[in-house]
Amino acid sequence: MAVYNVHERLLAAKRSEAGALIDTLASSDDKLWPQAGWPAMLLDRPLATGAAGGHGPVRYTVAVHVPSQWVRFTFSGPRGFHGFHEYAALAVDEEHTLLRHTLAMTARGPARLTWPLLFRPLHDACLEDSLDRAELACSGEVTSAARWSRYVRLLRALMR
Repeated sequence: MAVYNVHERLLAAKRSEAGALIDTLASSDDKLWPQAGWPAMLLDRPLATGAAGGHGPVRYTVAVHVPSQWVRFTFSGPRGFHGFHEYAALAVDEEHTLLRHTLAMTARGPARLTWPLLFRPLHDACLEDSLDRAELACSGEVTSAARWSRYVRLLRALMR
């Protein structure tokens, strides 16, 4: 099963400002990854090519990191996840940046069921929370905060 999943937010920020949020991933001053109620993104060393880690049951290695622009992680788990996820800061003009998260993978074996039933709804909610954090960091407010669906709230309750 091919999976292509994109979340993006137009930010009122220069590319360098929005891209700097990417550079804080998995650090003690992480300004991009959602903190409240989500498994922390942890890496075995600072964000750089070759760093390994993940969040919750999702495992990956940093394949490429271009400071203040782009980071790509390749999956090593869970079983059946073959592909990558990435954040990119794309300049729209001098004062606006599109922050995009892309997940592209092939789901095989058990992931053909776990992706659509479990991981995708949680992933989508987590990424929207991440983009809320980016918007807040860049503009001081969130114009339309993400809301978790009933299904996401149920999954999160079951996982506790």
